[in-house]
Amino acid sequence: MSVLEWLDEGARFDAEYQQGLSNHLPMALLALQRLGSSEARIDTFATRYVWRLESAPNTISWPSGEHWRNMLGIRDSWPTYRTLFREWIGRDGADVVLAQVLPELMAGCGAAAFHGIIRTAYAVQGGHERELADGLAYWACRHLPLGDGGGDGTVDDPTVVLHQMSTTSFDRNLIVESMCDAVQEPDFDQLIKLLKVDDSTLNRLSRLAAMLYSSSGNFTVLHLITSCHAMRVLLPLLDNPLPAMHAYWRAYVAGYMASDLCLDKTTTLQPWDQIIDIAIASDDEHVIKLVDSCREEERAYGGDEWHLAASRAVA
Repeated sequence: MSVLEWLDEGARFDAEYQQGLSNHLPMALLALQRLGSSEARIDTFATRYVWRLESAPNTISWPSGEHWRNMLGIRDSWPTYRTLFREWIGRDGADVVLAQVLPELMAGCGAAAFHGIIRTAYAVQGGHERELADGLAYWACRHLPLGDGGGDGTVDDPTVVLHQMSTTSFDRNLIVESMCDAVQEPDFDQLIKLLKVDDSTLNRLSRLAAMLYSSSGNFTVLHLITSCHAMRVLLPLLDNPLPAMHAYWRAYVAGYMASDLCLDKTTTLQPWDQIIDIAIASDDEHVIKLVDSCREEERAYGGDEWHLAASRAVA
């Protein structure tokens, strides 16, 4: 089947499986397509991947008269939200819906360890309305505000701020659980305030995440790279992107603190063609998405940081 056919087929599956792991099927398929994968390889990957997924719950209608924000952060609201967003997009179009919901959703951009924004960004770029509805529904049901404030300081370089923060796993099973613990650390809010968040911040954060990943291969940092890519896709859809960047900076720091980061070695640069061939052949959805994000970020910003990160991913 083609990517579009698999995206249609993917509607049969829940947004999560095995008690909180995110369904990466639509994201990985769209990443494979952009990397230049053949239809046969896409079909093979999807056929192998779906065995781990769980069936989607039954469709539930959105309660009449209920405001769309009223179920944010309620995990069991996913089937209700997907009904709402499918009907809303079908009636008013994707652009109208995104304009109305993105500002609110961005306040909880760390949802499901950033998978809400990542899945939504892939759906936006893929132009698949039903997948967009499901991605927005996942973001909404896992909506995760991590507090307010910060990002109004005088420091331009996020590295200066992060060097003052410790990292740990917080002994949790899921990244998002450790992120929630991180924001409770005594120095979190004070250090968050040091950075000056502006139009250049996302570039700096993406570049830093790539550098950290190429020197560590850290799984949590991987999600900082792919979420930076997603933010770059979605920010232009906002009239005022600055509040979203403030929220993302808090979530990014929470992810960094939850990473239990250990910088172990430098990475040898590999040719992009070789990296892409390895990623396409991989059954690891995170490798596929990371290589795709790294290539897209390099195209957007320039520099070898993402090339090194992608090299580390396939090493």
